[in-house]
Amino acid sequence: MKKNDTFEIEITDLGTHGEGIGRYEGMTFFIKDAIVGDRVLASAMKLKKSYGYARIVEILEPSKNRVEPKCPIAKTCGGCQIQNMDYQAQLAWKEQMVRNDLVRLGGFDQAYIDSISESIIGMENPWRYRNKAQYPVGLDKNGEIVMGFYASHSHRIIDAEDCYLGAEENHDLLEAVKSWMVKNHVKPYDEVTGKGLVRHVLIRQGVHTDQTMVCLIINGTKIPDESGLIAYLKAASERIYSISINVNKKRNNVILGEETRTIWGEDTITDKIGDISFRISPKSFFQVNPEQMEKLYQKSLDYAGLTGSEYVYDLYCGIGTISLFLAKKAGHVTGIEIVPEAIQDAKENATRNGIGNADFFAGATEDVLPKLVREGNKADVIMLDPPRKGCEASVIETILGEKPERIVYVSCDPATMARDLKLFCESGEYRLTKVCAVDQFGHTAHCEAVVKLERI
Repeated sequence: MKKNDTFEIEITDLGTHGEGIGRYEGMTFFIKDAIVGDRVLASAMKLKKSYGYARIVEILEPSKNRVEPKCPIAKTCGGCQIQNMDYQAQLAWKEQMVRNDLVRLGGFDQAYIDSISESIIGMENPWRYRNKAQYPVGLDKNGEIVMGFYASHSHRIIDAEDCYLGAEENHDLLEAVKSWMVKNHVKPYDEVTGKGLVRHVLIRQGVHTDQTMVCLIINGTKIPDESGLIAYLKAASERIYSISINVNKKRNNVILGEETRTIWGEDTITDKIGDISFRISPKSFFQVNPEQMEKLYQKSLDYAGLTGSEYVYDLYCGIGTISLFLAKKAGHVTGIEIVPEAIQDAKENATRNGIGNADFFAGATEDVLPKLVREGNKADVIMLDPPRKGCEASVIETILGEKPERIVYVSCDPATMARDLKLFCESGEYRLTKVCAVDQFGHTAHCEAVVKLERI
């Protein structure tokens, strides 16, 4: 076989990025936009010794789970990898993906994993669920301003002012910014030349408070006609609560710069998880799907098995979202996070909600946790919510040395979670007793999971 050869292939699996997988003449092929059950005519694009990449030429026989994407640019935008799959089929695939990772990468027995796994927690409505969107701004080939998302594996902006995963008001807010730019002859930022003013538009919503924040990220220190921008945005949405400018003059791919200046309204918006309120700034880390986040935290609370007396450590605690949720049921919660700004937010959130049985420390877990335990605060339960790369080996060693009765691990990458769980269980100190996948990001290939480890 050579490049551009065509062949018929049946899709039997999906890859970690939502691409279809099939076998042809002893080779494994990865095919974008194909789903399990499709039989397609494909064209070879890139060939290796035992695998290759191909594109769909024609769908010869569609899968029973294939649906027409709701979004007209789903195929070109890099955001939704599996919007062409029925939502219930998406959930089934994600649940199985978590189980497969635990077996393949964690070395667990398939029958055992099936016996301890709960049904995936899906969304009641998998549309309009995101409370945050970051839109790069640029020019199309005709010189017109575009705001949207990057095409897959590129920095070409796909005009996508009305994303079906974000709030409906986002379209009107982006149109308001665009109108202000046109009126004032404001140019978008150009990555190649480093010139132009407006780089991104960041929009955040407080879903439970009806508060909206708009932040313009600019390649400069000020904008023309501030009052005009404010008027356009206020006319576009009655929910507007905060308008700010963020300065980022560095020539890199980092979205937000160090300096943020509010030009109208409040510096922050507020949202809730259960009955706990959180203040959110342009830079704050806050889960983008609050409805599913609350379900995930409730499952974590169930797995923690708190009776009111336990000392809980929340590692990688961020701004204290899980910590404060757990504090309602624990004797005491201590959060540890390496980012000092997040710890400051966590302390303020605890004070704002009148939660006195939680404290927070900035620093590396492997340094802070042993010190606190030596001071007499032994861990009964440890909560883990690490970044996508999973836990550092030194963190796992530290936790094993502290011997908590239960460990609850929340993961945004089931593959790295499986690797970490293998280390916990191979120590002989812990066994995996509960697994639950949670869909936080419908129509994408991402899946979260929460698991419970119990001391043997």
